[in-house]
Amino acid sequence: MKVLQQLTPNEAKTFRYHLFYSAIDGLAAGALILNEFIFIKSLKGSNVQLAFLFQFSMVVFLFAMLANELMRRYTNRKVLLRTIGTITRLPLVGLAFFPSVSDEGLPPTFHLLFLSVFLLFYLSKIVVIPSINQYLKGNYSEAHFGRLFSYSLSVNKIVTLIATFSTGLLLDWNPNSYKYFYPLMGILGVISIFQLTKINFIQKTEPVQGSVFTTLIGSFKRIWEILRTNIPFRHLEMGFVVYGFAWMSTHAVITIFYERALNLNYSSVAFYNNAFNIIAIGLLPIFGRIIGSRDPRRFGILTFGSLLLFILFTMLTEFYPAHTEVLGIKIYYMMLLAVVFKGIFMSSMPILWGIGSSYFCKPHEAADYQSVHLFLTGARALLAPIIGIKLYEWYGFSFTYVAGIILLVLAIAIMIYSEKRFPKTNKTTA
Repeated sequence: MKVLQQLTPNEAKTFRYHLFYSAIDGLAAGALILNEFIFIKSLKGSNVQLAFLFQFSMVVFLFAMLANELMRRYTNRKVLLRTIGTITRLPLVGLAFFPSVSDEGLPPTFHLLFLSVFLLFYLSKIVVIPSINQYLKGNYSEAHFGRLFSYSLSVNKIVTLIATFSTGLLLDWNPNSYKYFYPLMGILGVISIFQLTKINFIQKTEPVQGSVFTTLIGSFKRIWEILRTNIPFRHLEMGFVVYGFAWMSTHAVITIFYERALNLNYSSVAFYNNAFNIIAIGLLPIFGRIIGSRDPRRFGILTFGSLLLFILFTMLTEFYPAHTEVLGIKIYYMMLLAVVFKGIFMSSMPILWGIGSSYFCKPHEAADYQSVHLFLTGARALLAPIIGIKLYEWYGFSFTYVAGIILLVLAIAIMIYSEKRFPKTNKTTA
């Protein structure tokens, strides 16, 4: 890690706070990995409600443009982030007062309350994610950006692994343990935001005129202009839209597959999630270096292809269900192959999704470009999870998986075409 010895004092300070935030975020992510499985296995929520629970984590990005406009107007980013972090994350404490689950799950009222708490929790993303991008873009040099981002993600994955393993054991021991670790995640989430905002915020400010509605219309025009004029970025987003539809339409279905087709317990689901996270931890530093010197679209081919193979081998588990059981953990041989490719996917996607758009813009444009990216993520989330659930209910697991695979082939084709016809230059990052 020679790069750490080459950091300026400001970069070193930024990295420390970014590292702390990533660690706490990893702790929350580890608990949330089992969130949908908790909802369908213990709380006995419906298939459609499960789709909504996953959908909430993405559909909130539809409001990314509004959030970006408010951030442009509210120059005190520290106060804004701390306020939003507190409002959206502390409600997790309310889960401590849920009744204990039974074989029938919880009454429908608590399903709705559970969904509401997490909708509020996910709303923080539309402010926090663009802000992180802008914080880092303004404080890391271009030469160190990819590597430092990957190091923080590696720490994030290690903590996620530990948290996933721990919550899996806790839930198998006591299905009601979610009532204790979720409130803790809410409190730690607020603390992490307060630490993140200690980073120096460097922003190119522009005078804002007119009402929020007027300037919001201007924001959408600016988005359209970005997509119209920046062809490589437009193609990257087209690939993301197609890939995202494949990912979102199969994600909740795979959760149902674990519970109803494979009959996994919490420890088994935690095992598979930890297995791919271990692979991701080893690959993150490598991919961090690669994205710093490669076109993000080529990186996208690797990312989309690995997800395709994960879905393929997950599908094959239904037809080749050979497995062994170790300490109560069901180990399906086909799922082990699927896990390898999901590890590759989970190590490359956070880097591509988090900073890929930054390679097609100037530093002060990073928030705008990331907001475009987030808005398109939310747009596809409106339909993809529900369509995936309905495809499963109408035609079964395999049909849904094949549909996702076809979409990923299309996304890869878009990346190949774009890189060949519209090579990336360094002008956009000057």
